[in-house]
Amino acid sequence: MSELALRLARLRGQAGLSPARPSSLPALKLDTAPITPSLSSHGVAPADHALRDSLRRLAGLRDRAIGRVERGSRDVPGEEIAPGLRYLERRHSGSAVPENFDLAFARMDSAQRSHVLAFDTETTGLAGGTGTRAFMIGAAHWEEDELCVRQLYLTAMSGEAAMLRAFAGWIEPSTVLLSYNGKSYDAPLLATRYRLARMANPLPGLAHVDLLHPMRRRYRHVWENCRLATAERKLLDVLREDDLPGSEAPRAWLSYLRGGASTNLKRVAEHNRQDLLSLAGLLVTAHGWSVEQSLHAGSGTIGRSQEHAMAEREKPKRESGYAETNPKPRPADGSKVPGTGSPHEHQNMPKDKPGKR
Repeated sequence: MSELALRLARLRGQAGLSPARPSSLPALKLDTAPITPSLSSHGVAPADHALRDSLRRLAGLRDRAIGRVERGSRDVPGEEIAPGLRYLERRHSGSAVPENFDLAFARMDSAQRSHVLAFDTETTGLAGGTGTRAFMIGAAHWEEDELCVRQLYLTAMSGEAAMLRAFAGWIEPSTVLLSYNGKSYDAPLLATRYRLARMANPLPGLAHVDLLHPMRRRYRHVWENCRLATAERKLLDVLREDDLPGSEAPRAWLSYLRGGASTNLKRVAEHNRQDLLSLAGLLVTAHGWSVEQSLHAGSGTIGRSQEHAMAEREKPKRESGYAETNPKPRPADGSKVPGTGSPHEHQNMPKDKPGKR
């Protein structure tokens, strides 16, 4: 069997198809006589430089499009629960988590801790549509005070249906979904994959807390952006080290499918795990907003000015070299420090210097 036929058989096996049956057509007789290249007057075969340059350019385009395959260990963590599908579970203990989450910050009612399911996907692209698939689905839920992180990821194309079935088994009618931009991206993408697999989509009709929208309402005038990485850094003091960017996830998975090393695929799984841990931490933090608002207003609502002031208190310290709790240094000329004189001192301050908000 030729090398091309072996590659086709391997691809059909990954797709879950039966090996191709030999054709009943009679085999064609090929002329196996060696081809003798024409020789130049010096006895050397002429080189087709134009053809060689064209092949090199095409090879370069292919390498840039799909990336070079990195050779190395192909070991992947977790247990194989179906052909082409791996399952990985890890548990994390943490501080006390409330039994019920107040979801007033998301303009929703409360939710029991045991009903919350955080989920996040890693996909082959950001465009969406039928050509984009999720090759990893991560979910996290609380069991007592432990956070259980479960991950499903594909090692072959044939495992997608099993992955979708396994994820659907984690969903119950009382489940409250938790995500970051999941309403606009993760949930619609999974709906497309369930539709293409001719399976029932378990997500419609469930309560869904998308933390991106509360973060935007609260911090869009405070932070430079409201991405998950920014929220976890500002509110949870999480600074990722050696993190694989999400834009590199498709290349890492496709490289593994083509026979490459599993190094970057493991980094994708770690990136997904940290996303889920941050979702859980941000939910606990947002629950505290609702409690604080209730203490201030008594009715569960708060004015816009008070909300902005609360956001400013959580804003990081100024890059002035001094913590806000430290006294300001006295000017070299011995003059009085602004803000330490009479209550009317601010009236004499220059108009082009904004005060502390």
